[in-house]
This record gives sequence, structure tokens and C-alpha cells, in this order.
Amino acid sequence: MDVFHYDSVKAQNVEMEGASKIKVRWLITKEMGAKNFAMRIFEIEPDGHTPLHKHPWEHEVFVLEGEGEFFDGEKATPFKFGDVVFVLPNELHQFRNSGRVLLRIICLIPYTKE
Repeated sequence: MDVFHYDSVKAQNVEMEGASKIKVRWLITKEMGAKNFAMRIFEIEPDGHTPLHKHPWEHEVFVLEGEGEFFDGEKATPFKFGDVVFVLPNELHQFRNSGRVLLRIICLIPYTKE
């Protein structure tokens, strides 16, 4: 067992094509002994966003702070603090900060068998 505060994990810039004003903290990883899932916190500045992308695994997301939009390539659906977003495998998706303060989301992903 390991107990620590999330801000003890360094926030790293997300260096992916299509990403803007976003950092990630990898909280739980394989290196810690997690065999099935990774836990991350994304911190998205106002007007920032993740890339518009898809992949063969799901996401489970909880909005910790702020407000934003989930964009599926056609439609933007708003979300706010306390909301939950479930992203299906192969679903086109992008998280956008539409607010005036930092958007912070926790995101769980499975480890793939690639």
C-alpha cells in the first residue's frame, strides 16, 4: 500500500500533437505495481484541450475542479465539477477547458495488451 498527496507527483507537460495548455500527473502506474489500470490527473488551463483522438480502450473520468466540454468530433457536451464521463473504446474524444479557471480531471485507463 502507498499513500501520498497527488501534488507530490510532478506535473508534466503533455507533448502530443493537438494538445494545448495541459499537464498530466501519473499517480498510479505499473512501476508502482498496478497491473491493470493507471490513474492520472490532467490539469487543463483555460482554452486548453487534449488532442482529438481515439484508441481501443475506455476512459473513466471524474471532474475534480472547473468546467469544460467533451467533444466527439461533432458535438460538444458540457461538464462541470462532480460530473463523470465514460469514454467508450474507439470513441473519438477531446476534453476542453471552457471555463476561466484550471480544469482538473482524474482519468483511469486500463493497461493494454499490445
